[in-house]
Amino acid sequence: MLLSFGLLFLVGLSMAYISQQIKLPRIIGMLFSGIILGPYVLNLLDNELLSISSHLREMALIIILIKAGLTLNINDLRKVGRPAFLMSFLPASFEVMAYFIFAPLILEISHTDALLMGAVLAAVSPAIVVPRMVNLIDKGYGTNKSIPQLILAGASCDDVFVIVLFTTFSAMALGQGIKVTDFMGIPISIILGVVIGASAGVLFSKFCEYFQNRNSVKVIIILAIAFILAGIEDLIYLPYSGLLAIISMACAYKIKSLPIIISELSIKFGELWIVAEVILFVLVGTVMDINYMLYMGIPAVVMIFIGLCIRTIGVVLSLVGTEINSKERLFCILVYLPKATVQAAIGAIPLSMGISSGKIILSVSILSIIITAPLGAIAIDMSYKRLLEKVAHQS
Repeated sequence: MLLSFGLLFLVGLSMAYISQQIKLPRIIGMLFSGIILGPYVLNLLDNELLSISSHLREMALIIILIKAGLTLNINDLRKVGRPAFLMSFLPASFEVMAYFIFAPLILEISHTDALLMGAVLAAVSPAIVVPRMVNLIDKGYGTNKSIPQLILAGASCDDVFVIVLFTTFSAMALGQGIKVTDFMGIPISIILGVVIGASAGVLFSKFCEYFQNRNSVKVIIILAIAFILAGIEDLIYLPYSGLLAIISMACAYKIKSLPIIISELSIKFGELWIVAEVILFVLVGTVMDINYMLYMGIPAVVMIFIGLCIRTIGVVLSLVGTEINSKERLFCILVYLPKATVQAAIGAIPLSMGISSGKIILSVSILSIIITAPLGAIAIDMSYKRLLEKVAHQS
């Protein structure tokens, strides 16, 4: 297994570097590393590593959520107000409905599995969007109307919203189809997730007041709490989102702690994410059957683009009544195109759960990353100077 880990990191990082050099997102190189090293091509990775792949991917997702909670600025969300609130769920909702309507026709899956596929595909990628919006804030592009802040807040909450939907639709896909009572459980799972997670964050902040631990120790304790919050989801019989509890825990701890401590912890989780990112995207590549993905081909690509087109309606509606002009709205549409991190983290879960359409969902997830991650990244990088106004006093 040690040899497999060595190959995973060396090949993954090398391919990520090559992707960067040809102006593609790093994650594309990592994905192809997994496909090449995996059982469907060279088969160089130990079966013991592949057998715990789903657990390692879940741990990577937990690290993403903790970092999101520690970096999410509640004041930014309040500042941009209604449009950020709408951007956090409306575009994703439109895309989920696109899959619900069209996926059974195009991909020949059930409506329940189509909802689950929509939940997997609907999240925007923080790995692509967040660093670019931070860069725009530093350069002063669009900050006169708080456009990067709006997108940062909306995209962060968008991921949480989609993950909650995924948890609910997963349970539905394993049951007897679509029932009204399943949808009634969504607000309960949200409330319980927020309450339990926030309570854990507040208690941990109180603990830190009495025991001045090093930040490295705090990182370990935060991870331990997050693992417990995720694990108890299988132990309680009420609707409860462990993943939402994790991000709520991080948010509550941030609110109750000193900014300098949160800044240092964010840096440490950022460093931890470098490791988790390689593990996540390379291992997702290993479960991808390239022949099956090619077999899905045109129908899957058509479905992805239908979802993106209908998603834009949600973006446009979210910005109605704001001062954002047509060029800036086009920029917001482009920013909400790329998919990567969440799709890699949860795309293979339906397959591991034994859901009938799991292989199709995974294939469409990988294709969406390969298509939209470079498309979105390039579109953002090439358009922001033309579509956004630069604030004169910022450099």
